[in-house]
Amino acid sequence: MSIGLSYEELAATPVREMSMGLALSWQAAREPDRPALSMGEVTYTRMELDQAANRMARTFASLGVRQGSKVAVLLQTGPMHHIVCFGLWKIGATVIPLSWRLVDSELEKILGAADPELVVGVEPGRLPGFRTLPPEIAVDPTVPGDPMPEVLSPIWKASTSGGSTGIPKLIWDRRPSLIHPFQPMALLKIDVDDTILHPAAAYHNSPFCQVNWALCWGANVVLMGRFDAEAWLREVERHRIRWAYLVPTMMSRILNLPRELRESADVSSIRIAMHMAAPCPDWVKAGWIEWLGPERIWEVYAGTEGYGSTLLSGEEWLAHRGTVGRAPDGAEVRDEEGRALLPGEVGALYFPAPPGNRANLAPGYYTYGDMGWVDADGYLYIADRRTDMIVSGGGNLYPAEIEAAIEQYPGVVAVAVIGLPDADLGSVPHAIVELEPGARQPTPQELLAFLGEKLARTKHPRSVEFTREPLRDDAGKMRRSRLRQARLSAAREPARA
Repeated sequence: MSIGLSYEELAATPVREMSMGLALSWQAAREPDRPALSMGEVTYTRMELDQAANRMARTFASLGVRQGSKVAVLLQTGPMHHIVCFGLWKIGATVIPLSWRLVDSELEKILGAADPELVVGVEPGRLPGFRTLPPEIAVDPTVPGDPMPEVLSPIWKASTSGGSTGIPKLIWDRRPSLIHPFQPMALLKIDVDDTILHPAAAYHNSPFCQVNWALCWGANVVLMGRFDAEAWLREVERHRIRWAYLVPTMMSRILNLPRELRESADVSSIRIAMHMAAPCPDWVKAGWIEWLGPERIWEVYAGTEGYGSTLLSGEEWLAHRGTVGRAPDGAEVRDEEGRALLPGEVGALYFPAPPGNRANLAPGYYTYGDMGWVDADGYLYIADRRTDMIVSGGGNLYPAEIEAAIEQYPGVVAVAVIGLPDADLGSVPHAIVELEPGARQPTPQELLAFLGEKLARTKHPRSVEFTREPLRDDAGKMRRSRLRQARLSAAREPARA
């Protein structure tokens, strides 16, 4: 492909809204030797990262990837994940980040809906009918690394969601790959040239967006291949982290470290500790506020679909304990008939499509499916996040998907998967399995082994119980909330002698 402006010419170019691919080059031209992306002992400077992405872009172009092409990326968390993504944006492709842990049956469903021209991170022959590149993809140093001409991706990314059913659904973010390298998103509170620590998996929507945007804003991003509480403290000290992403499970693990270990760590550099992705237990939130101070603890409530969001400071949380933030203008809580409810009344939360939105939302109201209420001061509280969905360690698990896999086991009549409390992950899936009369009862280990080729291990139930009692009523309905409540009530009953 042709060469764009030189780095010298880019350095003299006035800042403006530009493509994400060009923003990476512009930051490299501005301060080429500044660290941009680190993981373990590997650090890419801005120039090294941009040149690697330019080489990757030209490699993809030689394979026929072009503006508007859809490309699925199934690489593990690490610098190569972002080099590949920026290589695709530099030629105007749409990136579809997917979990590298997906088993074939799951992957085939998603790719069938996405219809990508290329799948990066899958061994050849594993997925007949799809063109693939292996996980060991590498940058070819013989390919020119000069800046690329500016090209916009008409749709910058598509993320997966299972809604309330667990059936894979692609959410197309129909905004082009435009960004302003000197105007970070106010919701995230990331500064230009910040130093951020992001320990979450690269394919999840929040980490995917935040890391790649931060690179465009000139941040030095520190990644962790796998979260470890002590290692997190070491990375904060080593890199003098100013902005840190967390989910409540990570927060509780750090808080549960020996007090002397946690308090001996130098975390004074942290300006913002931002948590999201799951409800945060009161004791965890309060513990972090006591440790770092309320001015440094922030929370975002949002969803992949981008219907609406809130931003909450630690000071506000102390004044409105349990809230996720002030409800946006126009947000409503409605009952089952669609009527707006008064403050304090629990119902479904709806957000209006924002005026002039670039995600092509039609006029009207949208919901994530969350139940909640608003207090007299306009602060929003979540009663339950998607009644049946299980939020485990910051990730979403869908009962219907897990149930469909278990129902394939011989002798199974019906399955109910519910979320039960877990001190570490917040909630974990528990399977209630109804067996046919006379059918042999398998062990939980046998059932989980059966799921090995059908579901990623992160979706496997943590516990299993078997029953011969019908799980569905005469109308064929199965009330997961009732089943869950019965087990929670039984767990609270005192043991009898």
